Amino acid sequence: MRIETRQSTNRLGLDDDLLDRVFTARGITELAQLEKGLTNLLSPADLPEIDQAALRLADAVEGDEKILIVGDFDADGATSVALCLLALGAMGARHVEFLVPNRFDYGYGLSPEIVQLAAGMQPRVIVTVDNGVASVDGVALANELDIDVIVTDHHLPGEVLPDAYALVNPNVGNSNFASKAMAGVGVAYYLLSWVRQVLRQRDYFASRGIDEPNMAQYLDLVALGTVADVVPLDQNNRILVHQGLLRIQRGMTRPGIAALARAGRRDVTTLSALDMGFALGPRLNAAGRLQDMSVGIRCLVTDDPTEAAQLAAELDSLNQTRRDIEQGMVADAEMILTQITPDPNEMGIAVYHESFHQGVVGIVAGRLREKFHRPAIVFADASECSDELKGSARSIDGLNIRDLLDSIATNRPGLLLKFGGHAMAAGLSIKRVHLPRFQKVFDKAVRAMVTPDMMDAVLLTDGALEKEDLNLDTVAKLTNAGPWGNGFAEPLFAGEFTLVNQRVVGQDHLKLVLGAEDQLVDAIAFRQAPLEEQPERVNVVYKPALNDYGGQQTLQLIVEYIETMS
Repeated sequence: MRIETRQSTNRLGLDDDLLDRVFTARGITELAQLEKGLTNLLSPADLPEIDQAALRLADAVEGDEKILIVGDFDADGATSVALCLLALGAMGARHVEFLVPNRFDYGYGLSPEIVQLAAGMQPRVIVTVDNGVASVDGVALANELDIDVIVTDHHLPGEVLPDAYALVNPNVGNSNFASKAMAGVGVAYYLLSWVRQVLRQRDYFASRGIDEPNMAQYLDLVALGTVADVVPLDQNNRILVHQGLLRIQRGMTRPGIAALARAGRRDVTTLSALDMGFALGPRLNAAGRLQDMSVGIRCLVTDDPTEAAQLAAELDSLNQTRRDIEQGMVADAEMILTQITPDPNEMGIAVYHESFHQGVVGIVAGRLREKFHRPAIVFADASECSDELKGSARSIDGLNIRDLLDSIATNRPGLLLKFGGHAMAAGLSIKRVHLPRFQKVFDKAVRAMVTPDMMDAVLLTDGALEKEDLNLDTVAKLTNAGPWGNGFAEPLFAGEFTLVNQRVVGQDHLKLVLGAEDQLVDAIAFRQAPLEEQPERVNVVYKPALNDYGGQQTLQLIVEYIETMS
């Protein structure tokens, strides 16, 4: 592990030197980039084909047509579906249903099989959320069945686009929309806001006696889906997340989101983006990974706090099961690595075991990526009787994993059955018999696309934190300066401390007491073994945090990395 300090040459002129340093190190060059009001959101007008999509949906609402929402089986997909159901319902649509394919039976996206299933529900319009840009065959079948398909998605497109009625995706064509990183739920939110605008221009709400919905009331869903999908927090996404968090903290949120927060032992009044990512998102994702995402969607759309609590408890239980499966898979994967990768210089990790559960292969791939700092793919059986494997890939900074898979598909025709995704995460399918060949090809492709410095794990920090800043005021200041997340990293600091005490808590966490001159500070390092021989001085990378244990608020350092000083 190499520790480096983020560099910035310019200053914003803020009164607070610490915040000035933190912001400029994240590429902020002017104060306008820090604005988080809704008036600073990008205009929907630049999203490709949003006009066609909004006009068709407005027609469907006015004409009382059946609308079917087809979502993905993760938190982004679930929040997108919930958003569409609630917003279209508030606009007066009476026939809106949803379909989220069981990943184990139907796989991902608007496949022909899903279209056949959807056709039995007799929709006039299908709206995909968080999927669809790769669904060429599914859209073609829907067209044959005289069903209009509106695709809303944010995934990177392939060479061939579906022949949809409208395709709303900031990453398609010559899009001028500046936020290429918007989550699927963000794209859906923009479209629905445009639908409301169209209906307003048609005098629809006034003529029908319908209260025009305030779209801000759905920003809690947008915030949750955006954070859970780990998209980069550019300014537009930061605005969406910030505004959604404000509503949650002020008690203006869906009962299901409040129930998920309680299940994750989080206080809604102080909920952060990081809480969404580590506590709410995984519980929502657990439904799609292990069972049926309809449980998560029902939790998000219900107006009944009692039902929300029951569904959140079910999601919490599923998440615990997911954790147990994940832990076993990680152990198995690491054992497999020792067997199949005697070469420590192997660049690409690709593992499979018959016991692996396809619902958590992405999480395990992420864990392996973190541990070995290598791009990793974890495969599981597509089904009990299938000869196919489904894999989930996670990449390292600088290596676009989707582009890498595309190069494999181009240079090795037939090796990949299908693939898709983002720069840092992707999914793919192969024949089981082709696994050994794929492992070799994947490693070779990684070697061709990486540089030595990319394979060296680097931990970026914001430098030292002054002793007088080691307090709860700094915690509050940094918290309010967020939201923090992917692409707008939470501040990390590095410093030398005296190691006063260390002890193991829980199963594998290290509780520390650190000395900074005459000040003692509590710290905790998760999944960290005790340091040998109780060193006198340690170098620590950490973030200051609030510890609210037992109702007493104290400063606690969350340790990301610790090493003995020589």
